[in-house]
Amino acid sequence: MNKVILIGRITKDPEIRYNQNGSSSVLNFTLAVDRGGQRDQQGNRAADFINCVAWNQPADYMSRFVKKGYLLCVTGRIQNRNYQGQDGQMRYVTEVAIDTVENLTPRDNNQPLQAGQPQGFQQNNPYQQPKDPYQGYANPSYGQPQQNNNEVAPETFDVDLDDGELPF
Repeated sequence: MNKVILIGRITKDPEIRYNQNGSSSVLNFTLAVDRGGQRDQQGNRAADFINCVAWNQPADYMSRFVKKGYLLCVTGRIQNRNYQGQDGQMRYVTEVAIDTVENLTPRDNNQPLQAGQPQGFQQNNPYQQPKDPYQGYANPSYGQPQQNNNEVAPETFDVDLDDGELPF
């Protein structure tokens, strides 16, 4: 099985390219993936810079909604390819062919929407309820305890049931 899951930051703004007839799009990018607790000589975190390639839908998504520094979760597979360089030498490339991309960077509500971006929220009010039923992080009560309108939960439940009345 050839399956890769990476979480890292994109190293530069993605630039999409299209084939000559415009039917297919491709996007090459590098993902900086933290090595965990490892540090270099100066005490900086160690990272691997992994070459990735996305085609069609993932490439289009990334070109519109992803910028340098965004934290991404990508899934795909490792692939090897080779080509002949302009100098006549064979070049060998190992990269991750992306199947799915998930943006893990919270959206900045102070930036204007791009064309084609979902418009569930107004940009000037981060606490407005979304137009769709998804409540997510923008819900002002997300992670907050539910208000109970001064109702007190009973300490015990005194219920007398016979064994015949139980549903199980």
